[in-house]
Amino acid sequence: MPVVLAAAAHHIPVISHESDMTPGLANRITAKSASKICCNFPETVKLLPADKAVLTGTPIRQELLSGNKLAGLNFCGFTTAKPVLLVTGGSTGAVHVNNAIRAILPELLKTYQVCHLCGAGKTDESLKNLNGYVQFEYVNKEMRDLFAMSDIVVSRAGANAICELLALRKPNLLIPLSANASRGDQILNANSFKQQGYSSVIEEENITNETLLKAINDLYARRDQYIGAMSVSRQNDAIPVIMELINSTAR
Repeated sequence: MPVVLAAAAHHIPVISHESDMTPGLANRITAKSASKICCNFPETVKLLPADKAVLTGTPIRQELLSGNKLAGLNFCGFTTAKPVLLVTGGSTGAVHVNNAIRAILPELLKTYQVCHLCGAGKTDESLKNLNGYVQFEYVNKEMRDLFAMSDIVVSRAGANAICELLALRKPNLLIPLSANASRGDQILNANSFKQQGYSSVIEEENITNETLLKAINDLYARRDQYIGAMSVSRQNDAIPVIMELINSTAR
């Protein structure tokens, strides 16, 4: 915020970015000083000055776009015989998601190979040698290959995470963090992506073995529909849009 105010004082154009659904305090304060405000969600555009808000999406790590499917399969010890389900609970893992997935593993493994990113200290040693299931606390450089090999993804609904799924055109089932454990921003994110046709959503409170398994199977059955919607999204390639804004504002 101080940088924006200093730039405004020296008549230097400012472009800001709002990654959350509802504008944060810093962006609300600096909105008057910004030439343009890049937005992640169409709903956010309506909450900001019409002559400044632009729907751009969020830039993602470019290395994620260069993943290798075969490298991912080899890393996990998987084959091409079954589709791959990638499960991720965010950078620290998600106990609720982990437990829900493990509860239906016997059924999942009849149809899918499952790669589970479960967070530090959250692996289950009793499942270590289960055929078709692999778990990691976290991965780093291999993440791009895991995305490349995945046919569908189960994920939390953080803004950056879902923008990566959108840019990669990965059909996804979002399990947003409960409002009881957060300010509810993930629920807003998930519902926006659901309304735009990019994601399926199931809330924690509605998860049972039956509802989760059905949601995953329905996602896989309709994966082409989700890929189609994501392919024509205005938010799936933010960098060139933002660069054009920067160039046009700097002229």
